[in-house]
Amino acid sequence: MKIKQTTVEEIAAIINCPIIGTPDQMVTGINEIHQVEAGDVVFVDHPKYYDKALNSAATIIIIDKEVTCPKRKSLIISQAPFDDYNKLTRHFSPYKPQTTVVGENTIIDPSATIYPNVTIGHNCTIGKNVTLYAGVVIGDKCILDKSVIVGPNTVIGHYAFYYKKKDSGYDRMHTCGGVHLHKNVEIGALCTIDAGVSGMTVIGEGTKLDNQIQIGHDTTVGKHCLMAANVGVAGCVTIKDNVTLWGQVGCASDVTLEDGVTVLAQSGIGKSLEAGKTYFGSPCDVVRVKFRELAAIKKLPELIEKI
Repeated sequence: MKIKQTTVEEIAAIINCPIIGTPDQMVTGINEIHQVEAGDVVFVDHPKYYDKALNSAATIIIIDKEVTCPKRKSLIISQAPFDDYNKLTRHFSPYKPQTTVVGENTIIDPSATIYPNVTIGHNCTIGKNVTLYAGVVIGDKCILDKSVIVGPNTVIGHYAFYYKKKDSGYDRMHTCGGVHLHKNVEIGALCTIDAGVSGMTVIGEGTKLDNQIQIGHDTTVGKHCLMAANVGVAGCVTIKDNVTLWGQVGCASDVTLEDGVTVLAQSGIGKSLEAGKTYFGSPCDVVRVKFRELAAIKKLPELIEKI
């Protein structure tokens, strides 16, 4: 999420935390670790991820331990980085209820076809020849490029499924991102594409999604991909171009599917997949390997009888 340019000192004052580094260093955005750029604030609250945050593109790190500050960066020392990060995102992008069918600062091209019972949030852009079928909900900060089609009762830009477990229960991270559907994308009926936590969930040009598909927050889907019904993709996944996921494929978070990957129906993806190969099974593997495993398993009863 981009913000009006400010300083580390001003950011730290909002959450009442001390600084290690340069107080007048400039801040231009707030993002979680998967979306950070130079000038961004990021948070980290677990030793497992200290190095990832400190070595990321982020310029300012909210952290719960005093450590050596990397060159050209600043640290904000916080007892509760998750909570303070939420304070910042709520400060710069507060929740704004919507009482009208179309939110504020939303632009809809006159050529768009909007069916009855469609709701469009604040700060959205609906491009030329977009079609939104009945019951569609478009959340805040969503961009739909030329000739996008969204099927009935689909939700684009619901808040991110991102929680921190506490003694009191689960605390949700405030969502201030959106969804970008590039041109000629088609989304089927009853799909859900979650907004990025503070950046954008992206569906690339020409990609087609069947009915009842879930795409998690901050996932990026490339160009000309194809997904059959009941596919579920977790947050922070990178799916490159020309990838095909057949029915009921499930994909874990923080993995990459390289160009031209095909995953057969009802498979489970738990790790990154190499380009141009076909995969099957749960956990999935290259299809010829998995089929050999299945053939071997079929022989087990006969082998057991011989023992």
